[in-house]
Amino acid sequence: MFQAKMERAGLNEAARSAFMRNYDQLVAGAKTTIAEDEIEPAQNIPSLRDLNVRPQPKLLSQAVVVKLNGGLGTGMGLEKAKSLLRVKGEDTFLDFIAQQVIGMRSEFGAAGRDLSFTFMNSFSTSEDTKVYLRKYENKVGPVAALEFVQNKSPKVRASDLSPVSWPKDPSLEWCPPGHGDLYPALLGSGTLDKLLQEGKRYMFVSNSDNLGATMDLKLLTHFAESKAPFMMEVATRTEADKKGGHLCRSRKTGGLLLRESAQCAEEDEAAFQNVEVHRFFNTNNLWIDLQQLKATMESNGGSMPLALIKNKKTVDPRDKQSTEVFQLETAMGAAIESFEGATAILVDRTRFAPVKTTNDLLAMRSDAYVVTKDRRLELDSQRGGVPPTIKLDARYKFVDALV
Repeated sequence: MFQAKMERAGLNEAARSAFMRNYDQLVAGAKTTIAEDEIEPAQNIPSLRDLNVRPQPKLLSQAVVVKLNGGLGTGMGLEKAKSLLRVKGEDTFLDFIAQQVIGMRSEFGAAGRDLSFTFMNSFSTSEDTKVYLRKYENKVGPVAALEFVQNKSPKVRASDLSPVSWPKDPSLEWCPPGHGDLYPALLGSGTLDKLLQEGKRYMFVSNSDNLGATMDLKLLTHFAESKAPFMMEVATRTEADKKGGHLCRSRKTGGLLLRESAQCAEEDEAAFQNVEVHRFFNTNNLWIDLQQLKATMESNGGSMPLALIKNKKTVDPRDKQSTEVFQLETAMGAAIESFEGATAILVDRTRFAPVKTTNDLLAMRSDAYVVTKDRRLELDSQRGGVPPTIKLDARYKFVDALV
């Protein structure tokens, strides 16, 4: 029934395979939590500051920047791509992203001109994003080539694990599959093969609302020289980060793991939130060797083996009396477990400045953040690396309330 529903909706084979892998785990009763006694804290993570590498601009010709751009920012009262929000003056997230890539292409000559970038849009953000980027078309090329679109997944009826039906609004029968969809979306859209054919090998992935996450030549060089298949940028956790996921190691394999809050059992919550024990969080800035990604997916039947995240919801999120469903999701950072030899690198919080609320947006718009010559947004040096603490009341939850 699920296969038929996905085929009718036009989902490609990679998307169907990814969902069915998650569904098979659900039906088999696969464990969806990671217990504290199964892991140990991640230690001895090398720091970007201490890297002794000589940046190699020639690697830019083999690199691609991918920005996750599927969010509408509904929690901030938006109905269009969140990346269309103005951040500084009239410049939006999309302006900064495009200008950063254009700047690197100009700075590094022939190698820089071959630096690629693209967006993973959703069906909700694709058109708005492409329309806005037309202003840069003469510098970045055809906007149609600057995206691939993430998939959608059928919601699962909680009572009997069948496809849920909601005739009032059939669109509510579907949900985003989490940003772990990066991998099947790359494969199913043909983008992965296209990048490999163009000679691309190193992919840097980050969220479009994180303007601290830029293509860093030192990190690119380190990643290429390490021969690692996958590298996650992590930052030091503070009390403000205690509810977010953290990096750890499997006691069984010794490999690195990402444990998200949804994968933490209630009895382990205190340990999960102990920032002195579990010291590093995932910034969602990832470096991936495309050749090894393709090989890993081929060896797993065309899908990426990611831990299942099972979220219980109602089919209509605004109607708590509507049918209970499971939304099956994955996290792209969980792939750190799927690659033998995957690594992590400790970075400063300057590479992690996401905008999730109007508090964050107001901070970005303030003079606490300055625009660098290479079009990055970073904390003013006089602040000592400490972002401002802003707590707006409920009247300013939505963007249109900000003046």
